[in-house]
Amino acid sequence: MYVGNLSFESTENDLQDLFEQHGTVNEVHLMMDRFTGKSRGFAFITMNDNAHANDAMATLNCKELNGRALNVNEARPREERPRPYGGGGGGGGKRSYAGNRR
Repeated sequence: MYVGNLSFESTENDLQDLFEQHGTVNEVHLMMDRFTGKSRGFAFITMNDNAHANDAMATLNCKELNGRALNVNEARPREERPRPYGGGGGGGGKRSYAGNRR
C-alpha cells in the first residue's frame, strides 16, 4: 500500500502501530530524503492478507495521523519518465554549454 501526506514527524513505528490494528504488517518502508535524512512524506506498507490490507485502506484513508489526513491506496508501479539528461528518450544530444562561440 501507498501511504501519502504523512507528517514529517511520523515514524515507521507510528505507521506500524496504526496499520497493525487491521492485521499483520510485513514491512513498513518510510521514504527518506538521501541528502537531508528527513522523511519525504510517504511510505509503503505490505500486509500478508489482502482482506486486512483492503480493510486498512478503506478505514485509514483520510484518517488523521500527527495532524495530517492520510492518503492510503494501493501502490502502483512507478511510471517511467524520461530523464532530462543522459539516458534514452529526452532529447539531449551532445551540446556544449561552455560557450562554443566562433
